[in-house]
Amino acid sequence: MARADAPPKQRLTEAFAAGRAGSRALLMPFLVAGFPEEQTFVEVARACGEAGADVLEIGIPFSDPIMDGPVIQAAANHVLVRGGSTASMIALAGEAAAAAGVPAVAMTYYNLLYGMGLDRFAAAIADAGLCGVIVPDLTVEESADWRKACAAAGIASVFMASVTSPDDRLRAIGEVSEGFVYAASQLGVTGVRREMSSRARELVSRIRAATDLPVAVGIGVSTPEHAADVASYADGVIVGSALVKAVGDAKDPASGARELVSALRSGIAEPRG
Repeated sequence: MARADAPPKQRLTEAFAAGRAGSRALLMPFLVAGFPEEQTFVEVARACGEAGADVLEIGIPFSDPIMDGPVIQAAANHVLVRGGSTASMIALAGEAAAAAGVPAVAMTYYNLLYGMGLDRFAAAIADAGLCGVIVPDLTVEESADWRKACAAAGIASVFMASVTSPDDRLRAIGEVSEGFVYAASQLGVTGVRREMSSRARELVSRIRAATDLPVAVGIGVSTPEHAADVASYADGVIVGSALVKAVGDAKDPASGARELVSALRSGIAEPRG
């Protein structure tokens, strides 16, 4: 288990190390900061932690996302129309992570980093107690300044790999990513899927050949059965749209989150053989 008093990036590393030591994948629910309402969002995060989440991924709302599907876009827009600064959303994400009692990473787009300033954004992430940031639209080749800012702030810069990434690119991603590599299990935007991509397992295998970093799989993981399948070969299971939808549809968002996370947890509770 990650130590609560450890530096942010180290908490993420320790969480994955504990998972590997126990031969089990980490459950990584994705939430949109401030959705559906600020205080309710914190209560949802707390429910996720109580229901068995190991690491939270928290999206910082952005108006023009390239990776988010309709469910997450609608949630982000719901937050954005209320207003609020990037800094306030980061602080709220940190409050939610503290309530959940687990390490958390932020996910957002480069425009927000650039607009706030790379050093200031990274420092705000660290000050909020978040462990790192996933930036889907930042390439390895253009990431030097951001990685320098992350290093100065003591947070992880997490990079994504795609099923279309050639092996030499997976090696480049493995060389610069910190904490884990995010494996995008299929092409396209996030969303609830009936079936997992058959290419996800192959992608994880190829990433493992390129780096020793843990690999977490996201995009399309929607049901406890999907989670159990992904947990059989990956280090982390990221569930986004299905959870955000459950939160949005429930009369009591925290209860909706607790119910789904508990079901997902039950699917991946057993150590791998």
